[in-house]
Amino acid sequence: MAEFFQSIRDFVLQYPILVYTIRIFAALLCGAVVGLERTKRSKEAGIRTHCIIACAAALIMIISKYGFADLLNEAGGFMEGTRGADPSRIAAQIVSGISFLGAGVIFKNGNTVKGLTTAAGIWAMAAVGMACGAGMYNVAFLVTALIVAVQLIMHYFNVGNDAYSNSEIRITMVDTPEARAALKQKQEEWGITIINSRITSCGDNTLNMILQVRLRNRIPFSEVVKFMDEHPEIKSLSV
Repeated sequence: MAEFFQSIRDFVLQYPILVYTIRIFAALLCGAVVGLERTKRSKEAGIRTHCIIACAAALIMIISKYGFADLLNEAGGFMEGTRGADPSRIAAQIVSGISFLGAGVIFKNGNTVKGLTTAAGIWAMAAVGMACGAGMYNVAFLVTALIVAVQLIMHYFNVGNDAYSNSEIRITMVDTPEARAALKQKQEEWGITIINSRITSCGDNTLNMILQVRLRNRIPFSEVVKFMDEHPEIKSLSV
């Protein structure tokens, strides 16, 4: 049995792309496990965000270990004409510098945070660009395909909290049992999860509601207009 596993290891080591693929898929799996746990606790950074960051970190580590091999000679020193070069220093500045750009797309919306997955994607694309610059095209294409697949699958099946979108809904309505029942029905139909709410009651039996919500899909404008036409108790509704 030991010889069997040794033969598999020797075969894999003959093809660096297989080694890189295994390491990246291992990072993807670990990110998915941690992201699933975060999703269970309703945290904003869920499966998609953790998978993207784990893949990007694995890619950066691979670049750090193997991306500069073409600059070294057999003795382990720099080749003629590249003496004194320090490409790893430039690469390290890219990793830290791109973080400021990613931070620019993260903002707080009420009690929720938006833009985490987008920021993770920006950071990941910086890693992909580094891989292309280092001439590691195969692993760059692999990680790009994985990130796109994760995004599409998570959006299609609405897996994880970061596959949902956060929004604010403002409602002004006449407070009647019919209106409350209609809102409850639409909440279930549109797949709305209320995160935070602020409700103000006016003297003329009118309610003003500001709801911080999480949506499966964006609510079409036509659906909003149709709902208001069917229920005149709803005086205004903005999504």
